[in-house]
Amino acid sequence: EVQLVESGGGSVQAGGSLKLTCVISGVGRNNCMGWFRQAPGKEREGVATFDTLGRRTTLHDSVKGRFTASKDNEKNTLYLEMNNLKPEDTAMYYCAADPYLRGTSEWCFSVGSSRYKYWGQGTQVTVSS
Repeated sequence: EVQLVESGGGSVQAGGSLKLTCVISGVGRNNCMGWFRQAPGKEREGVATFDTLGRRTTLHDSVKGRFTASKDNEKNTLYLEMNNLKPEDTAMYYCAADPYLRGTSEWCFSVGSSRYKYWGQGTQVTVSS
């Protein structure tokens, strides 16, 4: 059974920090995995993706310098450390994985959210000004 379980969302003021965690089971660690978000009225967008070895990440331009994505291969767990949060970061954040996609972190990012088969339930991040 495939499970992706996110935790760590919440409400913070602008400039604050949050750390999201996603524990993945049932999907091999050497597949494309990543963080995505969807704000009300907007399409789901990639935030961070990992290469199949979990050594490199690709970040959305809007979060570079503020967010850090990491992966613990032994635990098959993803992390998203978010600093200097802005109101425009407000969204539902999801982790995703796919059993058939493998490649560089850039490629895992470029294929887009629609290619990922398995998703977590989402965790809400709200940033107030």
